Amino acid sequence: MNQFTEFLNTFHTFEWRDAIDILLMAYLIYQAIKLVRETRAAQLVKGIAVLLVFYAVAQAVPLRTMRFLTENVLSIGFIAMVVVFQPELRRALEQVGRSRIGKFQVFTSGLAEQDSQGKWEKLVHDLVEEAGVLSQEKIGALMVIERDTKLGEIIKTGTVIDSAPSPELIGNIFFPNSPLHDGAMIIRDGRLHAAGCFLPLSDNREISRELGTRHRAALGMSETSDAIVVVVSEETGLITLCRNGKLTRGVSLSRLREYLNAELAPSPESEPTNRLFDRRRGKNA
Repeated sequence: MNQFTEFLNTFHTFEWRDAIDILLMAYLIYQAIKLVRETRAAQLVKGIAVLLVFYAVAQAVPLRTMRFLTENVLSIGFIAMVVVFQPELRRALEQVGRSRIGKFQVFTSGLAEQDSQGKWEKLVHDLVEEAGVLSQEKIGALMVIERDTKLGEIIKTGTVIDSAPSPELIGNIFFPNSPLHDGAMIIRDGRLHAAGCFLPLSDNREISRELGTRHRAALGMSETSDAIVVVVSEETGLITLCRNGKLTRGVSLSRLREYLNAELAPSPESEPTNRLFDRRRGKNA
């Protein structure tokens, strides 16, 4: 009866601040669980849960040696988790930085937006035009469009060209046996910024064995940044789009143009582009 009375008294002291506190903690816990479920960290979390069970048993029995070991392991558990979950934590922080909170542009003028849109529209036109040529001739290509996540470390692995886009230049970069064809081209601010760059390979074991190093590199780049990656297969000539760790093969030129225009040079009439990576649409979008 006393416990029930204490429980009721708790609600008498409940304020709106407590409700906000509970909602924020629930949201953070939900995001943490979602992050863990989508990565290999789920197995590590199971191991930590088993360790906590051992600790509870050692406390209840008690088992002195087991309690000593588990207490010392748990005392350094936070530092160990930061080290073990470093890739997942980095990816989560990058996602926060790419959210709408980090995209406020207070001092951007309308004229600057128009110039930027025209610059990106020209890039999309030239890229799609040359992608069609490369696809028809089955010439492999790997093109990375930088977004909010800066790719300075990747650019350092290649050669800076910093040139205005043109179909001819894109074709020359990926022409077989040319000095810069074996690598990725980085596009920054609507310009061809660097070529011959090396990308991190994805460690996703669910990737089809039909896909080679070029596609694995494209997927790895999209997993570690918000870049848009366009791949032309050297074996099949198929065009592939990679974004946020998702890969869509067999994209048509019209769909590629529509997607890139909506992402890079959006107009008020642009439709949402996330349908391209909807798994229910299958491999070919």
